[in-house]
Amino acid sequence: MNYLRHFGLREAPFGITPDTSYFFACRAIQEAFNTLQVAVANGEGFIKITGEVGAGKTLLCRKFLSTLDANWVSAYVPNPSFEPRTLYLALAEELGIAVGATLDQHQLVKAITRALLDLARQRKRVLLCIDESQAMSLETLEALRLLTNLETEKRKLMQVVLFGQPELDRKLASPSIRQLLQRITFQHRMAGLHENEVGAYVAHRLAVAGLTGRALMPSGALRALHRASRGLPRLINIIMHKAMLLTYGEGGWVVERRHVAAAAADTPAAQRPGRAWWRLGFGRAD
Repeated sequence: MNYLRHFGLREAPFGITPDTSYFFACRAIQEAFNTLQVAVANGEGFIKITGEVGAGKTLLCRKFLSTLDANWVSAYVPNPSFEPRTLYLALAEELGIAVGATLDQHQLVKAITRALLDLARQRKRVLLCIDESQAMSLETLEALRLLTNLETEKRKLMQVVLFGQPELDRKLASPSIRQLLQRITFQHRMAGLHENEVGAYVAHRLAVAGLTGRALMPSGALRALHRASRGLPRLINIIMHKAMLLTYGEGGWVVERRHVAAAAADTPAAQRPGRAWWRLGFGRAD
């Protein structure tokens, strides 16, 4: 993109694909990260991390998994909106278990159980992280609970972290899976960045992308960015990308409040509507 050269950047700083090289430990993220560390070290039950769309749950998950040492075997399921048997197949694949496609659910559970016991004998610990877990059916959640019944005298053979949107809490309140709710030993609700953190977040991503020297945004623009995004990292990224395109289109070097307002107006999930961003002079082809 031409605007990257204009600002002296190596790569796009505000992409929406989770990239652990851009991990920023704001207060909300650090609190969630600390919860994960303590909960996983505790070695029991389910762990639940919830937050609004765009709060950074997937990036947190990937960053946490990247910190696990060789004593851990991790499994990651990004989209669990399927039946119990398919969940078992996905888990088997993540754990490197060779199973035939024709195995029934009972045989799958036996194969997974054998693998977990083998890992326990090797003093390996197993962590299953399920993203977008609010999409799981009640039947699949119950099947997952039954799988975690496996334990030694000291600990569970597998720990599970559920990452999900607030809808997950309503689903877990269902009487049919009340046993799973009782097994959630640690939980954390992620919030957006505070207003005084947005500037540091933006500066961090710009620095990782290669920006040096000058400041890109005045305080008024940062306040407008926080209001429009409600501190949600994904919305910050979307709005900043559009605002930088606008600034580049005008040949400028500073992202001003009006650029943020125009970018937010073109972002349906943003808070404050306004004029469409492309009407404010975005004149250069990119």
